[in-house]
Amino acid sequence: MRGTHRTDSPAAPRELRRALPCRPADARRTVQRAVAECCRDCAVRCDDDALDDVLLVTSELTTNAILHGGGITGFDVDVDSGGVSVSVSDRSDEVPVVRAPVDERGRNRLGGRGWPIVCLLARDVNVAGLPRGGKRITAVVPLA
Repeated sequence: MRGTHRTDSPAAPRELRRALPCRPADARRTVQRAVAECCRDCAVRCDDDALDDVLLVTSELTTNAILHGGGITGFDVDVDSGGVSVSVSDRSDEVPVVRAPVDERGRNRLGGRGWPIVCLLARDVNVAGLPRGGKRITAVVPLA
C-alpha cells in the first residue's frame, strides 16, 4: 500500500491536496505526517534514524529551492515499502553542483553542503527539467 501527498497538482483528490509548503519546516511536517500515516495504515516499518534522514533531505531540498531556485513551485511526498520519495520543484533551470568546501584562496566557504548531503542520504536522486521552465528534484530515502 502507498501513501501519497501532492501539493502542486489541482487534479489530486481533495484528501491528498495540501497547501504548498513555503518553508522547510512546513515541508518537514508534511513529510512527517505522511510517513506516520503510512507506517500506521500501510504496515510499513519506519526506522527513527531513517525518518531523520528523510527530514534532513527534505530540509536541504526545500532550502536550496528557496535560496538558489527562485522559490518552491511544487512539493510531493510518496511513502511506500521502498522508502520515502520527496520531490521539490523550483523556478531555476540550473542543476545543483557540488562545490569545493574551500575557495581558490584556501578559505572555507559558507554553505554548499546541502547537495552532497542529499546525494549521500538518498538511494536515488533525479533532476528533471520542467516543460515550462524550472526543475524538479526527486530524492528517494529508504525507511529501513
